Amino acid sequence: MQSRLDFTKASPAALQAVLGLENYVSKQSGLDRHLIHLLKLRASQINGCAYCVDMHAKEARRSGLSEQWINLVSVWRESPVFDERERAVLEWTEALTNVAATGAPSETYEPLKDHFTEKEIMDLTVAIGTINVWNRLAVGFRSQHPVDEVRKAS
Repeated sequence: MQSRLDFTKASPAALQAVLGLENYVSKQSGLDRHLIHLLKLRASQINGCAYCVDMHAKEARRSGLSEQWINLVSVWRESPVFDERERAVLEWTEALTNVAATGAPSETYEPLKDHFTEKEIMDLTVAIGTINVWNRLAVGFRSQHPVDEVRKAS
């Protein structure tokens, strides 16, 4: 697959706007880093963004999250490794990433209130929107993730 264009150079002002959201989410929101990794990884999986799945799995690993936790994000409903707080974030991430199909239902929103303040819910929602923007840029313009050294199965 060949990249369509380098979105980091095509419109510097647009890139700066998206980076402003990213900066808020990662440095100013106060959200737990592991929840940010969780929602970024799950939205990227849903959106089929190989570039972002690769990046966010590596970031989660560097932050100390376990291989098992990272590997099971895509099948979180079937795994006991995620607590109720993480499950609420995963449900909300899926609902908003697929908003045209889900309509962000109340049964997905309500559990958030058991674990997060209104500010945190707003910040989680902005974080989900932000990763969806990055996914659309990377998928739409066919951004290629770096390829690590290939290991052969023995």
